[in-house]
Amino acid sequence: MDVSIIIVNYRSMGLLKQCLKNISRLQLPLSFEIIVVDNASHDQSANMVATLFPTVHYVQLPDNRGYSVGVNSGLRVAQGRYRLILNPDIAIFGHELERMVEFMDSSPEIGVVGPKLINPDGSLQYTCYNFPSFFMPLYRRTFLGQLPWVKRRLADYLMTWWDHSRNRDVDWLLGGCLLIRATALQQIGLLDERFFMYFEDVDFCRQCWQRGWRVTYFADSEIVHYHQRSSAEQWWPTAMFSLTSREHIKSWLKYFAKYIGAPLPVRPTIAEPHS
Repeated sequence: MDVSIIIVNYRSMGLLKQCLKNISRLQLPLSFEIIVVDNASHDQSANMVATLFPTVHYVQLPDNRGYSVGVNSGLRVAQGRYRLILNPDIAIFGHELERMVEFMDSSPEIGVVGPKLINPDGSLQYTCYNFPSFFMPLYRRTFLGQLPWVKRRLADYLMTWWDHSRNRDVDWLLGGCLLIRATALQQIGLLDERFFMYFEDVDFCRQCWQRGWRVTYFADSEIVHYHQRSSAEQWWPTAMFSLTSREHIKSWLKYFAKYIGAPLPVRPTIAEPHS
């Protein structure tokens, strides 16, 4: 089997339905399976999938133990030589997934790729990054991010200076849409379940680099992401006390505690992948 598509759902039945509908319309020339893992949504998602998408493998978890646990539950039963981790707010059209698979087939040293994610209006989302410094989450979530010298650091971290028009190796990729090589997973292992939400993608990409697998931003594939960072638009004291912000802070501290004193992995100097 070519691709196992793993979608973690938590109270997102409408988005899940649309995501599955888009996949069903692709007429992929690839052999694939779809695995939906439900993190105890306690809604009608299971009935919806069984009725409208009977070939989908539905995994119902008894409680919500976090995003990493959900993804890993899908990875454990997946059979594909590639594993596509996909959020339900992602819409794939055209031949974008085929391009990602063809690119991975031509580059056996790459462990994970992420496509260019765009907003519904076609504007760019920043989804590839340099590894964060300890204070980076604080800069992004407080008034400190408005200071001129912090803005320069944020631009470097978010890679906003780059036009995102070509394929290139990066430190890490946003976990909303990642195509992972199964052989890389076998060597690296599953996502670290200490991260309930956030930083599991940073951690996994770091593990890739540490074990000699490349992490590549694939600009030749454009996929629509309906995600909105609502917490970033709130007044910062309010945002700091939201549930998602608290989980972000917890994962931030766990990530840096995990790597305290450890040097960043050294990325080999290689030619950038061709478009």
